[in-house]
Amino acid sequence: MIKELFDKLRPHFSEGGKLSCFHSVYEGFESFALVSNETSKTGANIHDCIDSKRIMSVVVIALLPALLFGMYNIGYQNALVAGKLAETSWFSLWLYGCLVMLPKIIVSYLVGLGIEFTVAQWRKEEINEGYLVTGLLIPMILPVGTPLWMLALAVAFSVIFAKEIFGGTGMNIFNPALVARAFLFFSYPTKMSGNEVWLAKDAIANWGYALPNGTTMATPLGELAAKTQPDTSICDMVVGLIPGSVGETSVIAILIGAVILLWTGIASWKTMLSVFVGGGLTAWLFNIGGLDTVVAQTPWYEHLLLGGFCFGAVFMATDPVTSARTESGKYFYGFFIGVLAILIRVLNPGYPEGMMLAILFMNMFAPLIDYIVVDRNIKRRQKRTLSNQ
Repeated sequence: MIKELFDKLRPHFSEGGKLSCFHSVYEGFESFALVSNETSKTGANIHDCIDSKRIMSVVVIALLPALLFGMYNIGYQNALVAGKLAETSWFSLWLYGCLVMLPKIIVSYLVGLGIEFTVAQWRKEEINEGYLVTGLLIPMILPVGTPLWMLALAVAFSVIFAKEIFGGTGMNIFNPALVARAFLFFSYPTKMSGNEVWLAKDAIANWGYALPNGTTMATPLGELAAKTQPDTSICDMVVGLIPGSVGETSVIAILIGAVILLWTGIASWKTMLSVFVGGGLTAWLFNIGGLDTVVAQTPWYEHLLLGGFCFGAVFMATDPVTSARTESGKYFYGFFIGVLAILIRVLNPGYPEGMMLAILFMNMFAPLIDYIVVDRNIKRRQKRTLSNQ
């Protein structure tokens, strides 16, 4: 039935049809709904039963547990500060967070896909599918208090300057979602950090536990940066009932997403594991190194549970476009992400998170890592060939 529908519409969007100027839009929707039965006619190509649109759809599914819990946590944190947690049902907490997040997701997709559609029409190319994931990631890694106009501005900057200027999906050097967050962090630092951005104070004003201006809540990493030990249990860190960016708080939800990505073979366990090894080892070295600061003496396992460390390791570091692609290179790439994230946390009190900058920095060095690995393999094989002659 779906195929028949697209077959009927095709003449209108083909060359000579009255809607031929929107052919790339039609082609994008058709390739998303139906896997093409066309194969390459020339050259050496890899044929598989899954394409990039199907891969992006699986990543979106893997993000859903973190998103759904993040919605619940928005309501939970607001009700907790308002003193109405005991009298509010879990569904009301989730619904509140859902109503807060839906406008952000809609704005993200409208702005991002609008630019993608425009560029595709201008270039007369198929619409890139990469924004299916990026459009959901950007609202999930921003503080819940981020205004919609700032979100729209960050999305536009990310799509234009982090993707399209490099040639679109698959050609970008840096992770577009992290570029959007970095743009906001350095352009509007007061709206991206501090103690006033982690609560949805301005949304749904008549809900019943909306918060007045001046109400604040610090994240555990923010308290560490302020040289105070956060009053947060390990259980809350794992479950995710702590202030933070929408999708980054629940380790359990992120773990479910990691299982989906690893089971489907979309993400690399080598990159994922090496991020945790690098971060845990660096944090442990600071624990025994004698640096007498609250952040440095925070147990190494807490560093892995707090902030965006888990989310970055699972969903950002494993991005197949911007990460290392050689099997050996994935170990080095992930390891140095973990190391840099903890170094930034401990040595830079002004930026307690660290994961965003660590991944963006290693995005820049991923091609170099792959080049070194490939060059080393070539030289080793040449040496082995010469020794056998």
